[in-house]
Parts: sequence; C-alpha cells; structure tokens
Amino acid sequence: MRRDGCDENNAEMSDFLCDFCGGVWTEELPMVEGHKGSLICGACLREAYRRVVVLGENSAEEGYACALCLLTKPEAAWRSNATGATACRWCINRSATMLAKDPDSRWTKPEA
Repeated sequence: MRRDGCDENNAEMSDFLCDFCGGVWTEELPMVEGHKGSLICGACLREAYRRVVVLGENSAEEGYACALCLLTKPEAAWRSNATGATACRWCINRSATMLAKDPDSRWTKPEA
C-alpha cells in the first residue's frame, strides 16, 4: 500500500506501507510486493508463515480475498488483526521463499 498523498512519480521508501500492519518500508524492514502494489513486511510474513505453514492455523474468514494475489481461495490463510488484510497460504509460502533467497534481507523462514 502507499501512503496517502504519495507522489507516484517520485515515491520514496517511506511512502510504501505494509498492507498487514501499516509499517513503513526501511532497510531493516524488508517487504515483498504482491499484485497491484500490495505489500507484506518481513515481520508480518514471519507471523503469517509461523501460524499458517508451521502451526497449520487458519484465521481467515470464509470467502476471503488474498491481499497479495487478489484471489478468493478455499485454502488456509492468515488475517492481520491490525488491518484485517488476509494472505493465503500459497502467497505466504511464495513470499517467504522469495524473501529468504534475498541475501540483503537476512530474513529466514520460521521453524517449529
């Protein structure tokens, strides 16, 4: 998501916000982009991965639309308490794999 009033032609890192917590993108807080500019930060991705992939939880409401892929899916997902945005298991897995491969992020997948 983008900060309200952001200059689309001259966007700064601080203009990009996590759709799941509202956190600002910084060097210390990496982000993964979904469709149409949706973003999930490393902290929210860690929580989503831990809950959905590691623990097998599902906090999504039936008929949810994933904020990252924009699809409605019947699979388990994580719903943010902060914003209500939801990430499907597929996007969580894919985002975690991508971020873990980025050596600059120093992000690792949570384990049990």
